[in-house]
This record gives sequence, C-alpha cells and structure tokens, in this order.
Amino acid sequence: MGKRVVKAILPVAGLGTRLLPATKSIPKEIVTLVDRPLIQYAIDEGRAAGIEQFILVTSRGKNSLEDYFDRSPHLENTLLEQGKTDRLDDLSVATSASGEIVYVRQYELLGLGHAVWCARKLIANEPFAVMLTDDIIVGRNPCLGALMDVHDSTGGNVVALMETTPESVPSYGIVEPAAIDGRLVTITGMVEKPEPGSAPSNLAVVGRYILTPRVLDHLDRMQLDPDQDSEIQLTDAIAAETATENGVFGYLFEGERHDCGSKAGYLNATVAIALGRSDLRDAFLQTLTDTVERARSDGPPTRTPNALTGGTEPRNARLSDPIGGSVNSAQHG
Repeated sequence: MGKRVVKAILPVAGLGTRLLPATKSIPKEIVTLVDRPLIQYAIDEGRAAGIEQFILVTSRGKNSLEDYFDRSPHLENTLLEQGKTDRLDDLSVATSASGEIVYVRQYELLGLGHAVWCARKLIANEPFAVMLTDDIIVGRNPCLGALMDVHDSTGGNVVALMETTPESVPSYGIVEPAAIDGRLVTITGMVEKPEPGSAPSNLAVVGRYILTPRVLDHLDRMQLDPDQDSEIQLTDAIAAETATENGVFGYLFEGERHDCGSKAGYLNATVAIALGRSDLRDAFLQTLTDTVERARSDGPPTRTPNALTGGTEPRNARLSDPIGGSVNSAQHG
C-alpha cells in the first residue's frame, strides 16, 4: 500500500459570477446551503474520508473564509452561559484546529490547473485530493472516500465520474474509457469541454479527484509552455498520466451531484439537503407540496404551513445507476 491521502486542495479563488449579485460582497463558498456554507460540506466530506489538512487556494476578498473557521470566544461563552450546548456542537464543526486549514493566494485566475499548481509547495511527494466546493454530492457513501478506496487498490489517479447528456457534454471534461467494471472505469484519454458530437463518451468528470504528485510535474511544465492557452487545465495534466504506470481511473460515484455554482443547481441542492434532514423534512416537504399546488392552480395555498419542527427519519437519498440510468445535474460552467 502506498502513502495515505491526507491533504486536499480546495480551489476557492473564483469570482462566483454565476451567483451574482449575492457574490458581489461575499465569497461564493460562504453562501449558505440550508444552515451552513457551501465550503463546510466539502470540509465535512474530507474529514470523513480522513483528510487531515485542507489547502484553500484563495484570492483577494476571501478573508471571510478564514474568519468562518476561526474560533468565536464571545459567541461560545454566550451559548455556554445560556445552556445551549447543542448550538455549541454546531459551532465545533465550523472551527478548525491550528494547521488543519491553510491558505495560499492565487494572484491570477488562470484556470483550475493553475489553482492546483499554486498549492504545490505544500504537497510533498505524496498523493493528494482536489475538491471543488461547487459540487455537492448527496448519497450514502461519501464520494471522496470511495475515490480513496480506488486509489488504495490501484495506486493511480482517480476522478469522480457521472453520465451526462449530449447537450451538456461541452460543459465538462469528458473521459475516453478503455474498460468499465461495475463503477470502476479505466481511462485512456480525457478531453476538456469537447464540441458536440466529438466527445469520446458521455462520462463527465466532476469535482472530486485523487492525484499522484506527478500531476504537479505536468502542471509545472505547462506553466513554462509559451504555447499554453490562457487557462491551464487540470484535465490536460491528468490526461498526461494515462500512458504512465500509475494510470488514470474513474469512479461512477453513488448519489446525486448538484452544481451549486449555478442558481438552479443551488436550489436543487437546497431541496435535497433539507429533505434529507430529519429535523426539517416533514415541515419542508409540506411547504413544497403547498407551494407546488399553489403554483399549479395560481390560487391561495390549501393550508397554512406549520413552523418547522422535528420530523421522522428521512428515506435514503436516491442512488442513480450511472451506467444504466440517468443522472440529474446542473451544468458545471
């Protein structure tokens, strides 16, 4: 067995223009999904998979990310004095131990590959994860943990995959599969945002990766290439590994992926997360039902929704079959 994956790079320097005007004054990653910011979901998933250090690649105007994970002694003392221990538990997941989260600046927004490259000096000769906070994946098994299992068994680079529609293909990195064994895909090539009709498959890469340190070497060379396009694509660096002994593998993850970088995807994720919580499900489901009935009839609601109260345990999130079924997702632009 090779080295454990204990570090994750989270590129969070983007401007979040798809969520304007909200992101004019707050980072997209701080936008709240139910009762916690988007970035908290990525941190929670990483912690559950065994990540010990998160490297946030930030830019100017993102200081609230650092503040969010800092301690708040006044708030903590106030909750303690009021006996609100449950609220203190909520705060604990939003507080990081010293050194658990570190920050690197990306001075120019030159693509995902460039953002990952900016964190290179904090990655030793070790495999590492990359997590895109736009992508919220709801399912029984945490996606990043499943990718780590594949890496442990293959020793190669691993990317999360989902099926996409022909019209959505130009919005993703698309893989060329050599073999599919259940949810495991052996990859022989990758194309970033291919033109319609030219894609090698309908299998799209989404925002979870386990990468070997040689990917950083490829990114190093791309920085020095005078013919390099204005954006440095992580897909190109990973594709360069398909011909090596490490290889590149894909995993058709279990669950539903929501692109929270888009307004429609953000709303879809809000519904999915709320319906998956036992303290919100019943009241929220009733509100949704009333809202849909009212929208269909263009009349008053059939009943007045009750205040949000605790409910029964939710059903497990639907797990789509990425090979034989469809995957509902927003475009990742």
